[in-house]
Amino acid sequence: MDLTAFIKDFDKAIDSAMSWATDHGGLLFDLVRAALERFFDLVTSGLLLLPYWAAALVAGAIAARSLGWKAGIATAAGLAFCQMMDLWSETVETMCLVLVSVLLAILIGAPLGILAGYRPRLSQTIDPVLDLIQTLPPYIYLLPSIAFLGYGPATAIAATVIVSVPPVIRLVAHGFRSTPVEFVELGEATGTAPRDAFLKIRLPFALPSIMAGVNQSLMMAFGMVVIAGIVGSGGLGETIYGAVRKLDIALSVNAAIAIVILTIIIDRISQSAAAHRRPA
Repeated sequence: MDLTAFIKDFDKAIDSAMSWATDHGGLLFDLVRAALERFFDLVTSGLLLLPYWAAALVAGAIAARSLGWKAGIATAAGLAFCQMMDLWSETVETMCLVLVSVLLAILIGAPLGILAGYRPRLSQTIDPVLDLIQTLPPYIYLLPSIAFLGYGPATAIAATVIVSVPPVIRLVAHGFRSTPVEFVELGEATGTAPRDAFLKIRLPFALPSIMAGVNQSLMMAFGMVVIAGIVGSGGLGETIYGAVRKLDIALSVNAAIAIVILTIIIDRISQSAAAHRRPA
């Protein structure tokens, strides 16, 4: 069966829908872009106020508390090495892109995950959508983001949020579904109020899975912000993209090393946070 005509009609419908959205939602998209860029600028400028050595010491102290003194020293040394490569501001921008995107992904994904954990039918409905989001190549999400938000950090954040949401929804829902039935029944038998049952029974058991979702979201975000360098996102992703265009191998290698350092630091700290929240 020839589907050429159907595919052409489908493509025209998608183009028409995007044109309609950009024509009628321009004000909304401008507000979203301004809000995202303002938030990103505030976080970035706030962190850049700290000298690199102070930020490295703070991060080292956090790592030492979570992972031990050796990890603390390695964390501080790794961030200091980013400064030695003259990539400190780019490293901070990348961290801010990731943190802002993951924060928004949590704000969007956590409520949906909780609802899906309580309602299996909702989980069955949204699972195919999450499968589709995670199956498509990540750079696909840059195209509609560019169409609606233009070039810049807002586009990178929007695309990164899309990629980072599925792990949060899945693992939050899994955590709430995994609450032992006997504890739920005990709460019901003793007349526990629904809010208390949520806060004192379901949430403590779900917290390790929630933190695992945050960790996975962070890792997805790191992969996306590098790709988003092609839309002028700033940070190490844009540095790598610029270095590739100029065939500056040394700069691209340095930026890649900085990304690896930053990814390992945040991954290990977030994994430790998840491990410390496992119920006994």
